[in-house]
Amino acid sequence: MSIIYRKEDRLMSLLEAIIMGLIQGLTEFLPVSSSGHLAIFKNVFGINTETGILFDVLLHVGTLAAIFIAYWKDIKELIVNGFGILGCWIVNALIWLGNLFVKEKKPYKPVLNTPYRRFVMMVIISTIPTGILGIVLEDVIGSAGEFLLIPGLCLVITACVLYIADKLPGGSKSPQTATYTDAVKIGVVQGVATLPGISRSGSTITACLACGFDKTFAVKYSFIMSIPAIMGAAVLELKDGLNMVASNQLMYYGIGTVVAGVVGYICIKTVLKMVQNNKFKYFAFYCFIVGMASVVGYFVL
Repeated sequence: MSIIYRKEDRLMSLLEAIIMGLIQGLTEFLPVSSSGHLAIFKNVFGINTETGILFDVLLHVGTLAAIFIAYWKDIKELIVNGFGILGCWIVNALIWLGNLFVKEKKPYKPVLNTPYRRFVMMVIISTIPTGILGIVLEDVIGSAGEFLLIPGLCLVITACVLYIADKLPGGSKSPQTATYTDAVKIGVVQGVATLPGISRSGSTITACLACGFDKTFAVKYSFIMSIPAIMGAAVLELKDGLNMVASNQLMYYGIGTVVAGVVGYICIKTVLKMVQNNKFKYFAFYCFIVGMASVVGYFVL
C-alpha cells in the first residue's frame, strides 16, 4: 500500500484554511461527510497531516457553534432539565437515606417526567457507545485519512446509506415515545461515522428514521446528539495539539473555524427540508461519484 500524495507535506496557507472551513461548514450538515472531504482535500494538496486532527476538531467546534445558535431554545431546555435530573437524583438519594431511619417512608420524586428530561437521557445513552467506539477506533481514525482509499470507500458506503434513507417512511416517535434502545443503536452508528467518509449527519438521521423517529425530531436529534461527541474530541485533542502547531498557523486555524461556523449556520436550516422532501438520493449520487473517483485516484496518483 502506497501513500497517495508523494510530494512532501507542507503547512497550509490562509486560502487553504478558508477553503477547508467552507468544506467543513457545507459538508458537516449536508449528508456528504465533512471528514471524508477534508481528508481528500488534504491528500490531494499535500497539507501537513501531523496537526490535521487538531484542525479538524477546531472546524467541528465552529460547526458546533452553529448548532448551538440554530437549536438554542432546545439546548437551553436540555441544560435546564439536565440540572433538574441531577437535582432529583440528589433529593431522592437524601430521601432514601432518610427512609432508612423512619417507619413512614417518603415517596421518591419522579425523575424522567418531562419530554426534555427523556431527551437528555437519550443523548447521554447515545454518547456512551459513541465514546467507546471512538476510543477503540482512535488509531484507525487517525491514520485512515492519510490515504484516499479509505475515505473513498466510506463515501461509497455513505451513498448506499443515503439512498436507503430516502426509501424509509417517516415515523411518529418523539422524545416521549422514543426508546433508550433506539438511543443505543443511534449512538453506535455515530461512533462508526467517525471514520472519514462516513457522513455523521446522514448516517445518524438514517438510523433515526429506521428507528421510527418523526422526520423533524430525527434531524434535531442527529444534530444535538453530536454536541457531547464534538466537545469530548475537542477536550482530548486541543491540549496536546496546541503544542504541535506552528505559531503562524494559529491565526489560520481560527479563521478556518469561523468560516466553518458561519457557513454551517447557513446550511443547517436546509437539511430538514431535504429530509422531508426525500432529497437525500441526490447526495447519494454525489457521494458515490466522489468516492469512486477517490478510490481510482488512490491507485493512479
